[in-house]
Amino acid sequence: MKKMEEEARSFINVWLTVLACVCYCYFVSSNLPPGKLRLFSLLPVFSLFAALPLGLSTVLPTGVTAFFVTWLASFKLLLFSFGKGPLSSSPGSHPDPSKSLFLFILFTCFPIKVRQALDYPSPQTPKLPLNLPSKLLLFGISILVHDHQDKLLLQGHPNLVLLLYSCMLYLYVDMIMGLSNAAARAVLGVELQMPSDEPYLSTSLQDFWGRRWNLTVTNALRHTVYKPLKSFLEPRLGAPWAPAAAAVMAAFLVSGLMHELLYYYMVRARPTWEVTVFFVLQGVCVVVEVAAKAAVGERWRLSRAVSTPLTVGFVAATAMWLFFPQLIRNGADVRAINECKALVEWIKPKF
Repeated sequence: MKKMEEEARSFINVWLTVLACVCYCYFVSSNLPPGKLRLFSLLPVFSLFAALPLGLSTVLPTGVTAFFVTWLASFKLLLFSFGKGPLSSSPGSHPDPSKSLFLFILFTCFPIKVRQALDYPSPQTPKLPLNLPSKLLLFGISILVHDHQDKLLLQGHPNLVLLLYSCMLYLYVDMIMGLSNAAARAVLGVELQMPSDEPYLSTSLQDFWGRRWNLTVTNALRHTVYKPLKSFLEPRLGAPWAPAAAAVMAAFLVSGLMHELLYYYMVRARPTWEVTVFFVLQGVCVVVEVAAKAAVGERWRLSRAVSTPLTVGFVAATAMWLFFPQLIRNGADVRAINECKALVEWIKPKF
């Protein structure tokens, strides 16, 4: 319990530092013209955001802080330095975080995005929605099942354990981001984009990564990596498909490198680059898939009954091969589960 209280104090200190940094961005950087000068003024903030997760020792608080602050907040502030993104004033934006310190803090620190016309709307598919209470219940069941993982391993079912981790990852990411969005909806009174859109119904890798899975990261990479690089390469590369393909690969590479950084914060072990290989592989497959669909046309498309299991199965299989092993080797999975249990035990006496 003492360790939990110490970590709670460290967590509060880290987030007070984040709050101070964001206030600096609002009062100082926002008064500088967009461009190199504003970017230069934000360099100390980027450095602090990169160092803050090192002040935490538990897996889940470290991972959440690194994801929200080191990755998403830094990417938003990078766009902000050039007068773009959700933190800058734009025509018709509602609400406008550049006009309010509270909104600026909220939009910087949390993975929320006001729902507007989606760049890449999901295809109309039968919905199998899992609401937040259902996800909480399933996550709790997953933790209970995890207690029996030793039996599964002894019985020669390591892939079942990895499949369980895949489900837990989806539920964990969706719950954390869904709760953030729900809080913002209650405070701001606006409809927000959900973090994921039923990824288990994906009909292709392009559908999974571009329209369904972890849409907050997808939008961040789209505006900070994909679009700028595609615009830069279009007048320089002759083939019409080359700029988009290169931009897709760059976005997946950046995602892989950011995941390596998050893994380092959580396990404090030298990177093995497996997770980077995982995302580069996904990028290559997305590019090949798009090219194949363009070549064969609509007549040769697979039916949903075939394409969905193939897509979800491929992502799950490659995740078991490359995404999870580094976390499992360093015991991050067991530590994270134990932290959930310790948190419940720590909260119980207070109520």
